[in-house]
Amino acid sequence: MSLAPRAVLVHRTTEYAELVAHHGTHGQAAFFLASRGRDIAEVAERHERTRRALAEVTAAIPLTWRQARVERADLDRFLFAPEDVVLVVGQDGLVANVAKYLSGQPVLGIDTEPGRNPGVLVRHRPQDTAELLAVSGASVQELTMVEAVADDTQRLVALNEIYLGAAGHQTARYRLGLEGDGGVVEAQASSGVLVGTGTGATGWLRSVWQERGVALRLPAPTETRLVWFVREAWPSPATGTSLTAGELPAPARLRLTVESERLIAFGDGMEGDSLELTWGQTVEVGVCGERLRLVG
Repeated sequence: MSLAPRAVLVHRTTEYAELVAHHGTHGQAAFFLASRGRDIAEVAERHERTRRALAEVTAAIPLTWRQARVERADLDRFLFAPEDVVLVVGQDGLVANVAKYLSGQPVLGIDTEPGRNPGVLVRHRPQDTAELLAVSGASVQELTMVEAVADDTQRLVALNEIYLGAAGHQTARYRLGLEGDGGVVEAQASSGVLVGTGTGATGWLRSVWQERGVALRLPAPTETRLVWFVREAWPSPATGTSLTAGELPAPARLRLTVESERLIAFGDGMEGDSLELTWGQTVEVGVCGERLRLVG
């Protein structure tokens, strides 16, 4: 007998809840914000909108389905199952946070604050949930992801981008090369390397691209192509600046060999969940074989 689907609600603790937890009471949190020129009423209202959205989405789940709820901070300890339908209730970034833990489960992004969020990944409203869950043939867009694999089998997956560099964004030293590029390798000292997808082209990747002004077309979210940039490469007698940007079509790989005591690689801005790399280690970055299946 096959199991009924399980609806997994993914959410993030609101700013208001964090403030009250830290300061103890609403009044103390209000005093803290007032001392910094902010009004707690706006923060409390956003909290209430999120609470209502979660309640509305929960009520729309069919009674025959199983349910689970997971907070962002607990994603690395939550076990997703093949039959899960993932309901991300919050901001665009929350979809990126959960993507790395999935293996083909459909994701439905629910925007709790329309007009405040760009709505790139949270494309639906809470009131649309029941209809979307009832339609078995709902359109699904498969978004390209990026992966980094170290020579000690450590692996990292991200939806937007992967950053490789020194912790604290200080100077990183490494050797950079491309597979199939005639063995060209360059020693570099920089603020790190950024490798991103078409989904990431709406965020950090775009800001670097705009600042650089290179004639490089950013990929679309579903293209099996990545782009990469070296941030603030430093020219010296021992380090070069000729390899600072490019494309990575599948199955090409960007290869980085560490020449520092410690470098890290993290995805989608989550520096707390990173790969640890040390002197002489090699990490390869390229298109991930898995994709995020985003509904609608």
